[in-house]
Amino acid sequence: MGSRISSEEPTLPVASVARRLGVAPSTLRTWDRRYGVGPSRHTNGRHRRYGSSDIGRLELMQRALLRGASTAEAAKYALEQMPRTAPENPATPVIQVENQATPPPAEDHDVPSRLARRLSTAALAMDFGAVQRMLADTIRELGVLPAWTGVVSPVLTALGARWRGVSAGAEVEYLLAECVYAALIRATPVLREPRNQRPVLLTCVPDERDNLPMYALAAALGGRRIGAQLFGAPLPAEVLAVTVRRSVPAAVVLWSGRNATADPRLFARVSRGRQRSRMFACGPGWDPATLPDKIELLGELTTAADRIEHVLVGARR
Repeated sequence: MGSRISSEEPTLPVASVARRLGVAPSTLRTWDRRYGVGPSRHTNGRHRRYGSSDIGRLELMQRALLRGASTAEAAKYALEQMPRTAPENPATPVIQVENQATPPPAEDHDVPSRLARRLSTAALAMDFGAVQRMLADTIRELGVLPAWTGVVSPVLTALGARWRGVSAGAEVEYLLAECVYAALIRATPVLREPRNQRPVLLTCVPDERDNLPMYALAAALGGRRIGAQLFGAPLPAEVLAVTVRRSVPAAVVLWSGRNATADPRLFARVSRGRQRSRMFACGPGWDPATLPDKIELLGELTTAADRIEHVLVGARR
């Protein structure tokens, strides 16, 4: 049986819904015009307003987009799951609720998933401003590493897998990456009095393209008042060796995201000289079986930050 939505049900204008979902109002209007995923409520004037079922339908669409569906496919999926039915009169529209109820409000443990859907939708819409705001809000709400692990990295992976090898749409991945760079740099404090006397040097191995995790790690360490020297662009092996010799870091962390870039011999080149630094390998590219003795392999970024802090300054404050 169907259920009537009371005329007293709260409704939202397009601008409020856009802020809630992390997209531009123009994107919502386009989705309404092209795919019929729009508001079903009217006020006494000309403006249409979104009810709870309309917003639930858009959230379903966001989930489909995050899983890699095209906009048209995502809209079709949302309409199939929550069909729109014609209202008997503008004040009391009727919707079907027996099989697909409006999704309940997200629980606290689902916050990363909700934020990931909103970020993905904003990126797919090429809404630069919305992506920037989403990243800033997500880092502020969750913290740097929870935001990276639960929201940013999964969205980057999903979008990267979707567009890999496809010319049309790669601009989405580039846009999101640039925004993530900026957000992580803004989240990295400039430390006047770091807790460590000598910095930890963070960089990627030569030829490694995925350097965003090092920006996330630098921001997280900065939040713990651990001073770091970050080289976002991978340094040639000989330049890296000179850099370590001249800057005398307390520790060196070399990131590799791919087996093809992970050369264990690099540690021997970097560690030459009288001043010894603690050496860490980090990232999925490293094979533990091939690492030289005394080279410690760090785990995921939160564990890595904990271990670096412990080695450099001991107990956490």
